[in-house]
Amino acid sequence: MSTSSSPSAAPQQSPPSQPWWKYGHVWLIIAGPAIVVVAGFFTLWLAVHDPDPVIAEDYYQRGLDINKTLNSDNPQASMQPAVKGRNHAATPDRDQPR
Repeated sequence: MSTSSSPSAAPQQSPPSQPWWKYGHVWLIIAGPAIVVVAGFFTLWLAVHDPDPVIAEDYYQRGLDINKTLNSDNPQASMQPAVKGRNHAATPDRDQPR
């Protein structure tokens, strides 16, 4: 009878386990959220460091005034040619009005 097949044989011992930080796949799992946190702080720094300037305090009223000018019946006050030119700037030549 061989000793390796007998039930009284000692089981093979596994090597001692290592600390969690010595396993590479753990760092792959931690790296994803860590990169997102760093990117979030970088975005926060950009937003605080270079805030967007306010162009005009009364931008809404200016927009309403422009819409009134566009809709007015006075041809001299109207900006219709500019709007028409803007709308047709990207129109292909074959579709341009004659």
